[in-house]
Parts: sequence; C-alpha cells; structure tokens
Amino acid sequence: MAVFHLDDNARAGAPLLVWAHGWGHSHTNLFPLAETMQSAGPSVLLDFPGFGASPLPPNVWGTADYADAAAEWLASLPAGRRLWIAHSFGCRVGLQLAARHPEAIDGLFLIAAAGLQPRRSVKARLRFAAWRWAFRFLRSLVPEGPARERLRRRFGSADYAQAGPLRPILSKTVAEDLSEVAKRVRCPTVLVYGEGDRETPPEVGERLQALIPDARLYTLRGFDHWNVLTEGRHQLIHRLAEFIEGRA
Repeated sequence: MAVFHLDDNARAGAPLLVWAHGWGHSHTNLFPLAETMQSAGPSVLLDFPGFGASPLPPNVWGTADYADAAAEWLASLPAGRRLWIAHSFGCRVGLQLAARHPEAIDGLFLIAAAGLQPRRSVKARLRFAAWRWAFRFLRSLVPEGPARERLRRRFGSADYAQAGPLRPILSKTVAEDLSEVAKRVRCPTVLVYGEGDRETPPEVGERLQALIPDARLYTLRGFDHWNVLTEGRHQLIHRLAEFIEGRA
C-alpha cells in the first residue's frame, strides 16, 4: 500500500492524521485538505490497494480486508495517537478498522460516509428490481466482449463503468451493510455530510450516528458528495480542527 508523508509544522505530541480516499480517487484528492492541516499534526495519505500508486490486492477484497491491511501498516508505526480522516469508501474502511482493530486509531473523522444500505420506497425498490432483472436478462444474451461492456456502461453506475479490474471488489463492498460493524465502534467519531449528497444522503449519517455510541453529525448546506471536498473545504477544516483540538 503506497503511503505519502507530508511534513508538518505541528507541536510535539500532535496526533498522526491518516487520510483515506474515496472510491475511484487516490491520495491526491485529499492532499489539499491535508496540506491545510499541517499545523495540526503530521499527515500520512494512503493509496488503497488497487488505487493510485498501489497495486491490485491479491484477491477480491471486502472492506474488512482493506481495514486489516491498514491495521498491519499502522502497527508498524511508532506508538502515538492516530486520527483516521476519510471520504466515502475510506469511511467504510475506517469503520471496519475501528471495530476490528480498536487499538489502531483514536478517532474517526468521516466525510460522506458510506456503509449502510439506502432506504428506498416501495416504488423505488420495484424499479430497482426491474432494472436488475433487465440487466441480468440482457447480459445472458450477450457474449463477453465490447457489446457486453456497452451493456455494463448502460446499466451500471459511473463507478462500475470505470472500475475495470476492481469491479468485483466494488460489487462486494457496495453490497455490505456495516450496521453491526458501526455498533462496535468505540472511538470518538465525527460524521460530515453535504446536504445535497445523493450518493450517501445525510440520512445515512443519521442512522450511523444512532449506531455509533460516541458520534457527532454535521450537515453542510450547499454541498454534495464531491464538492464537499473542494468548495466545502473551509467548513471541513473548521470541523476537523475542532475535532483534533478536542482530542488534545
């Protein structure tokens, strides 16, 4: 797993800030945030296996496998406080990490956290079932090759269409329900969502907050799943600075 260190100007004893990106991203998407937080603590940014500069994992990993790999790496570092700062997919891994390896980290700061199955109306569930049936039926008629690839692009999400060799991992991770995992998280947790997020709506955060014993939830007006990292950066920095100060 490729890791990237950012020199810090922080006081002695500051926590290590570990930055974990979302699906389809790499450490570069979180680098501007990490750079802004240099005075708060040393930063290490990850490229999860299969993303950025890291090679593919050896088999079809789920989020527990990613968390175990992160825990193994963290165990190799000098002792000290660590805060896991993540976006989207990185939040799934962070929840697993906190539940499976509670000694590895001392806090979670989760932006647009995924991990719970979406709530759908009866109409939406029926529409989704029809969509899935149509895709599977048409797929059975089309041999592997360019035509089937066009079918995947038509019926699949943008993430799925662009996932390439990571498609089996994407399918596995999005099917996971981390409700029981979230209940086992015992470290302080901050959940931040964009009010207009359609990928991981704020109601997901409300449910996660109810499951995690020590969790705070913030909803930022005017932002969605993606621009919360860019246009919403100033608000994220404010909440993150509060969180780090509270862990001092």
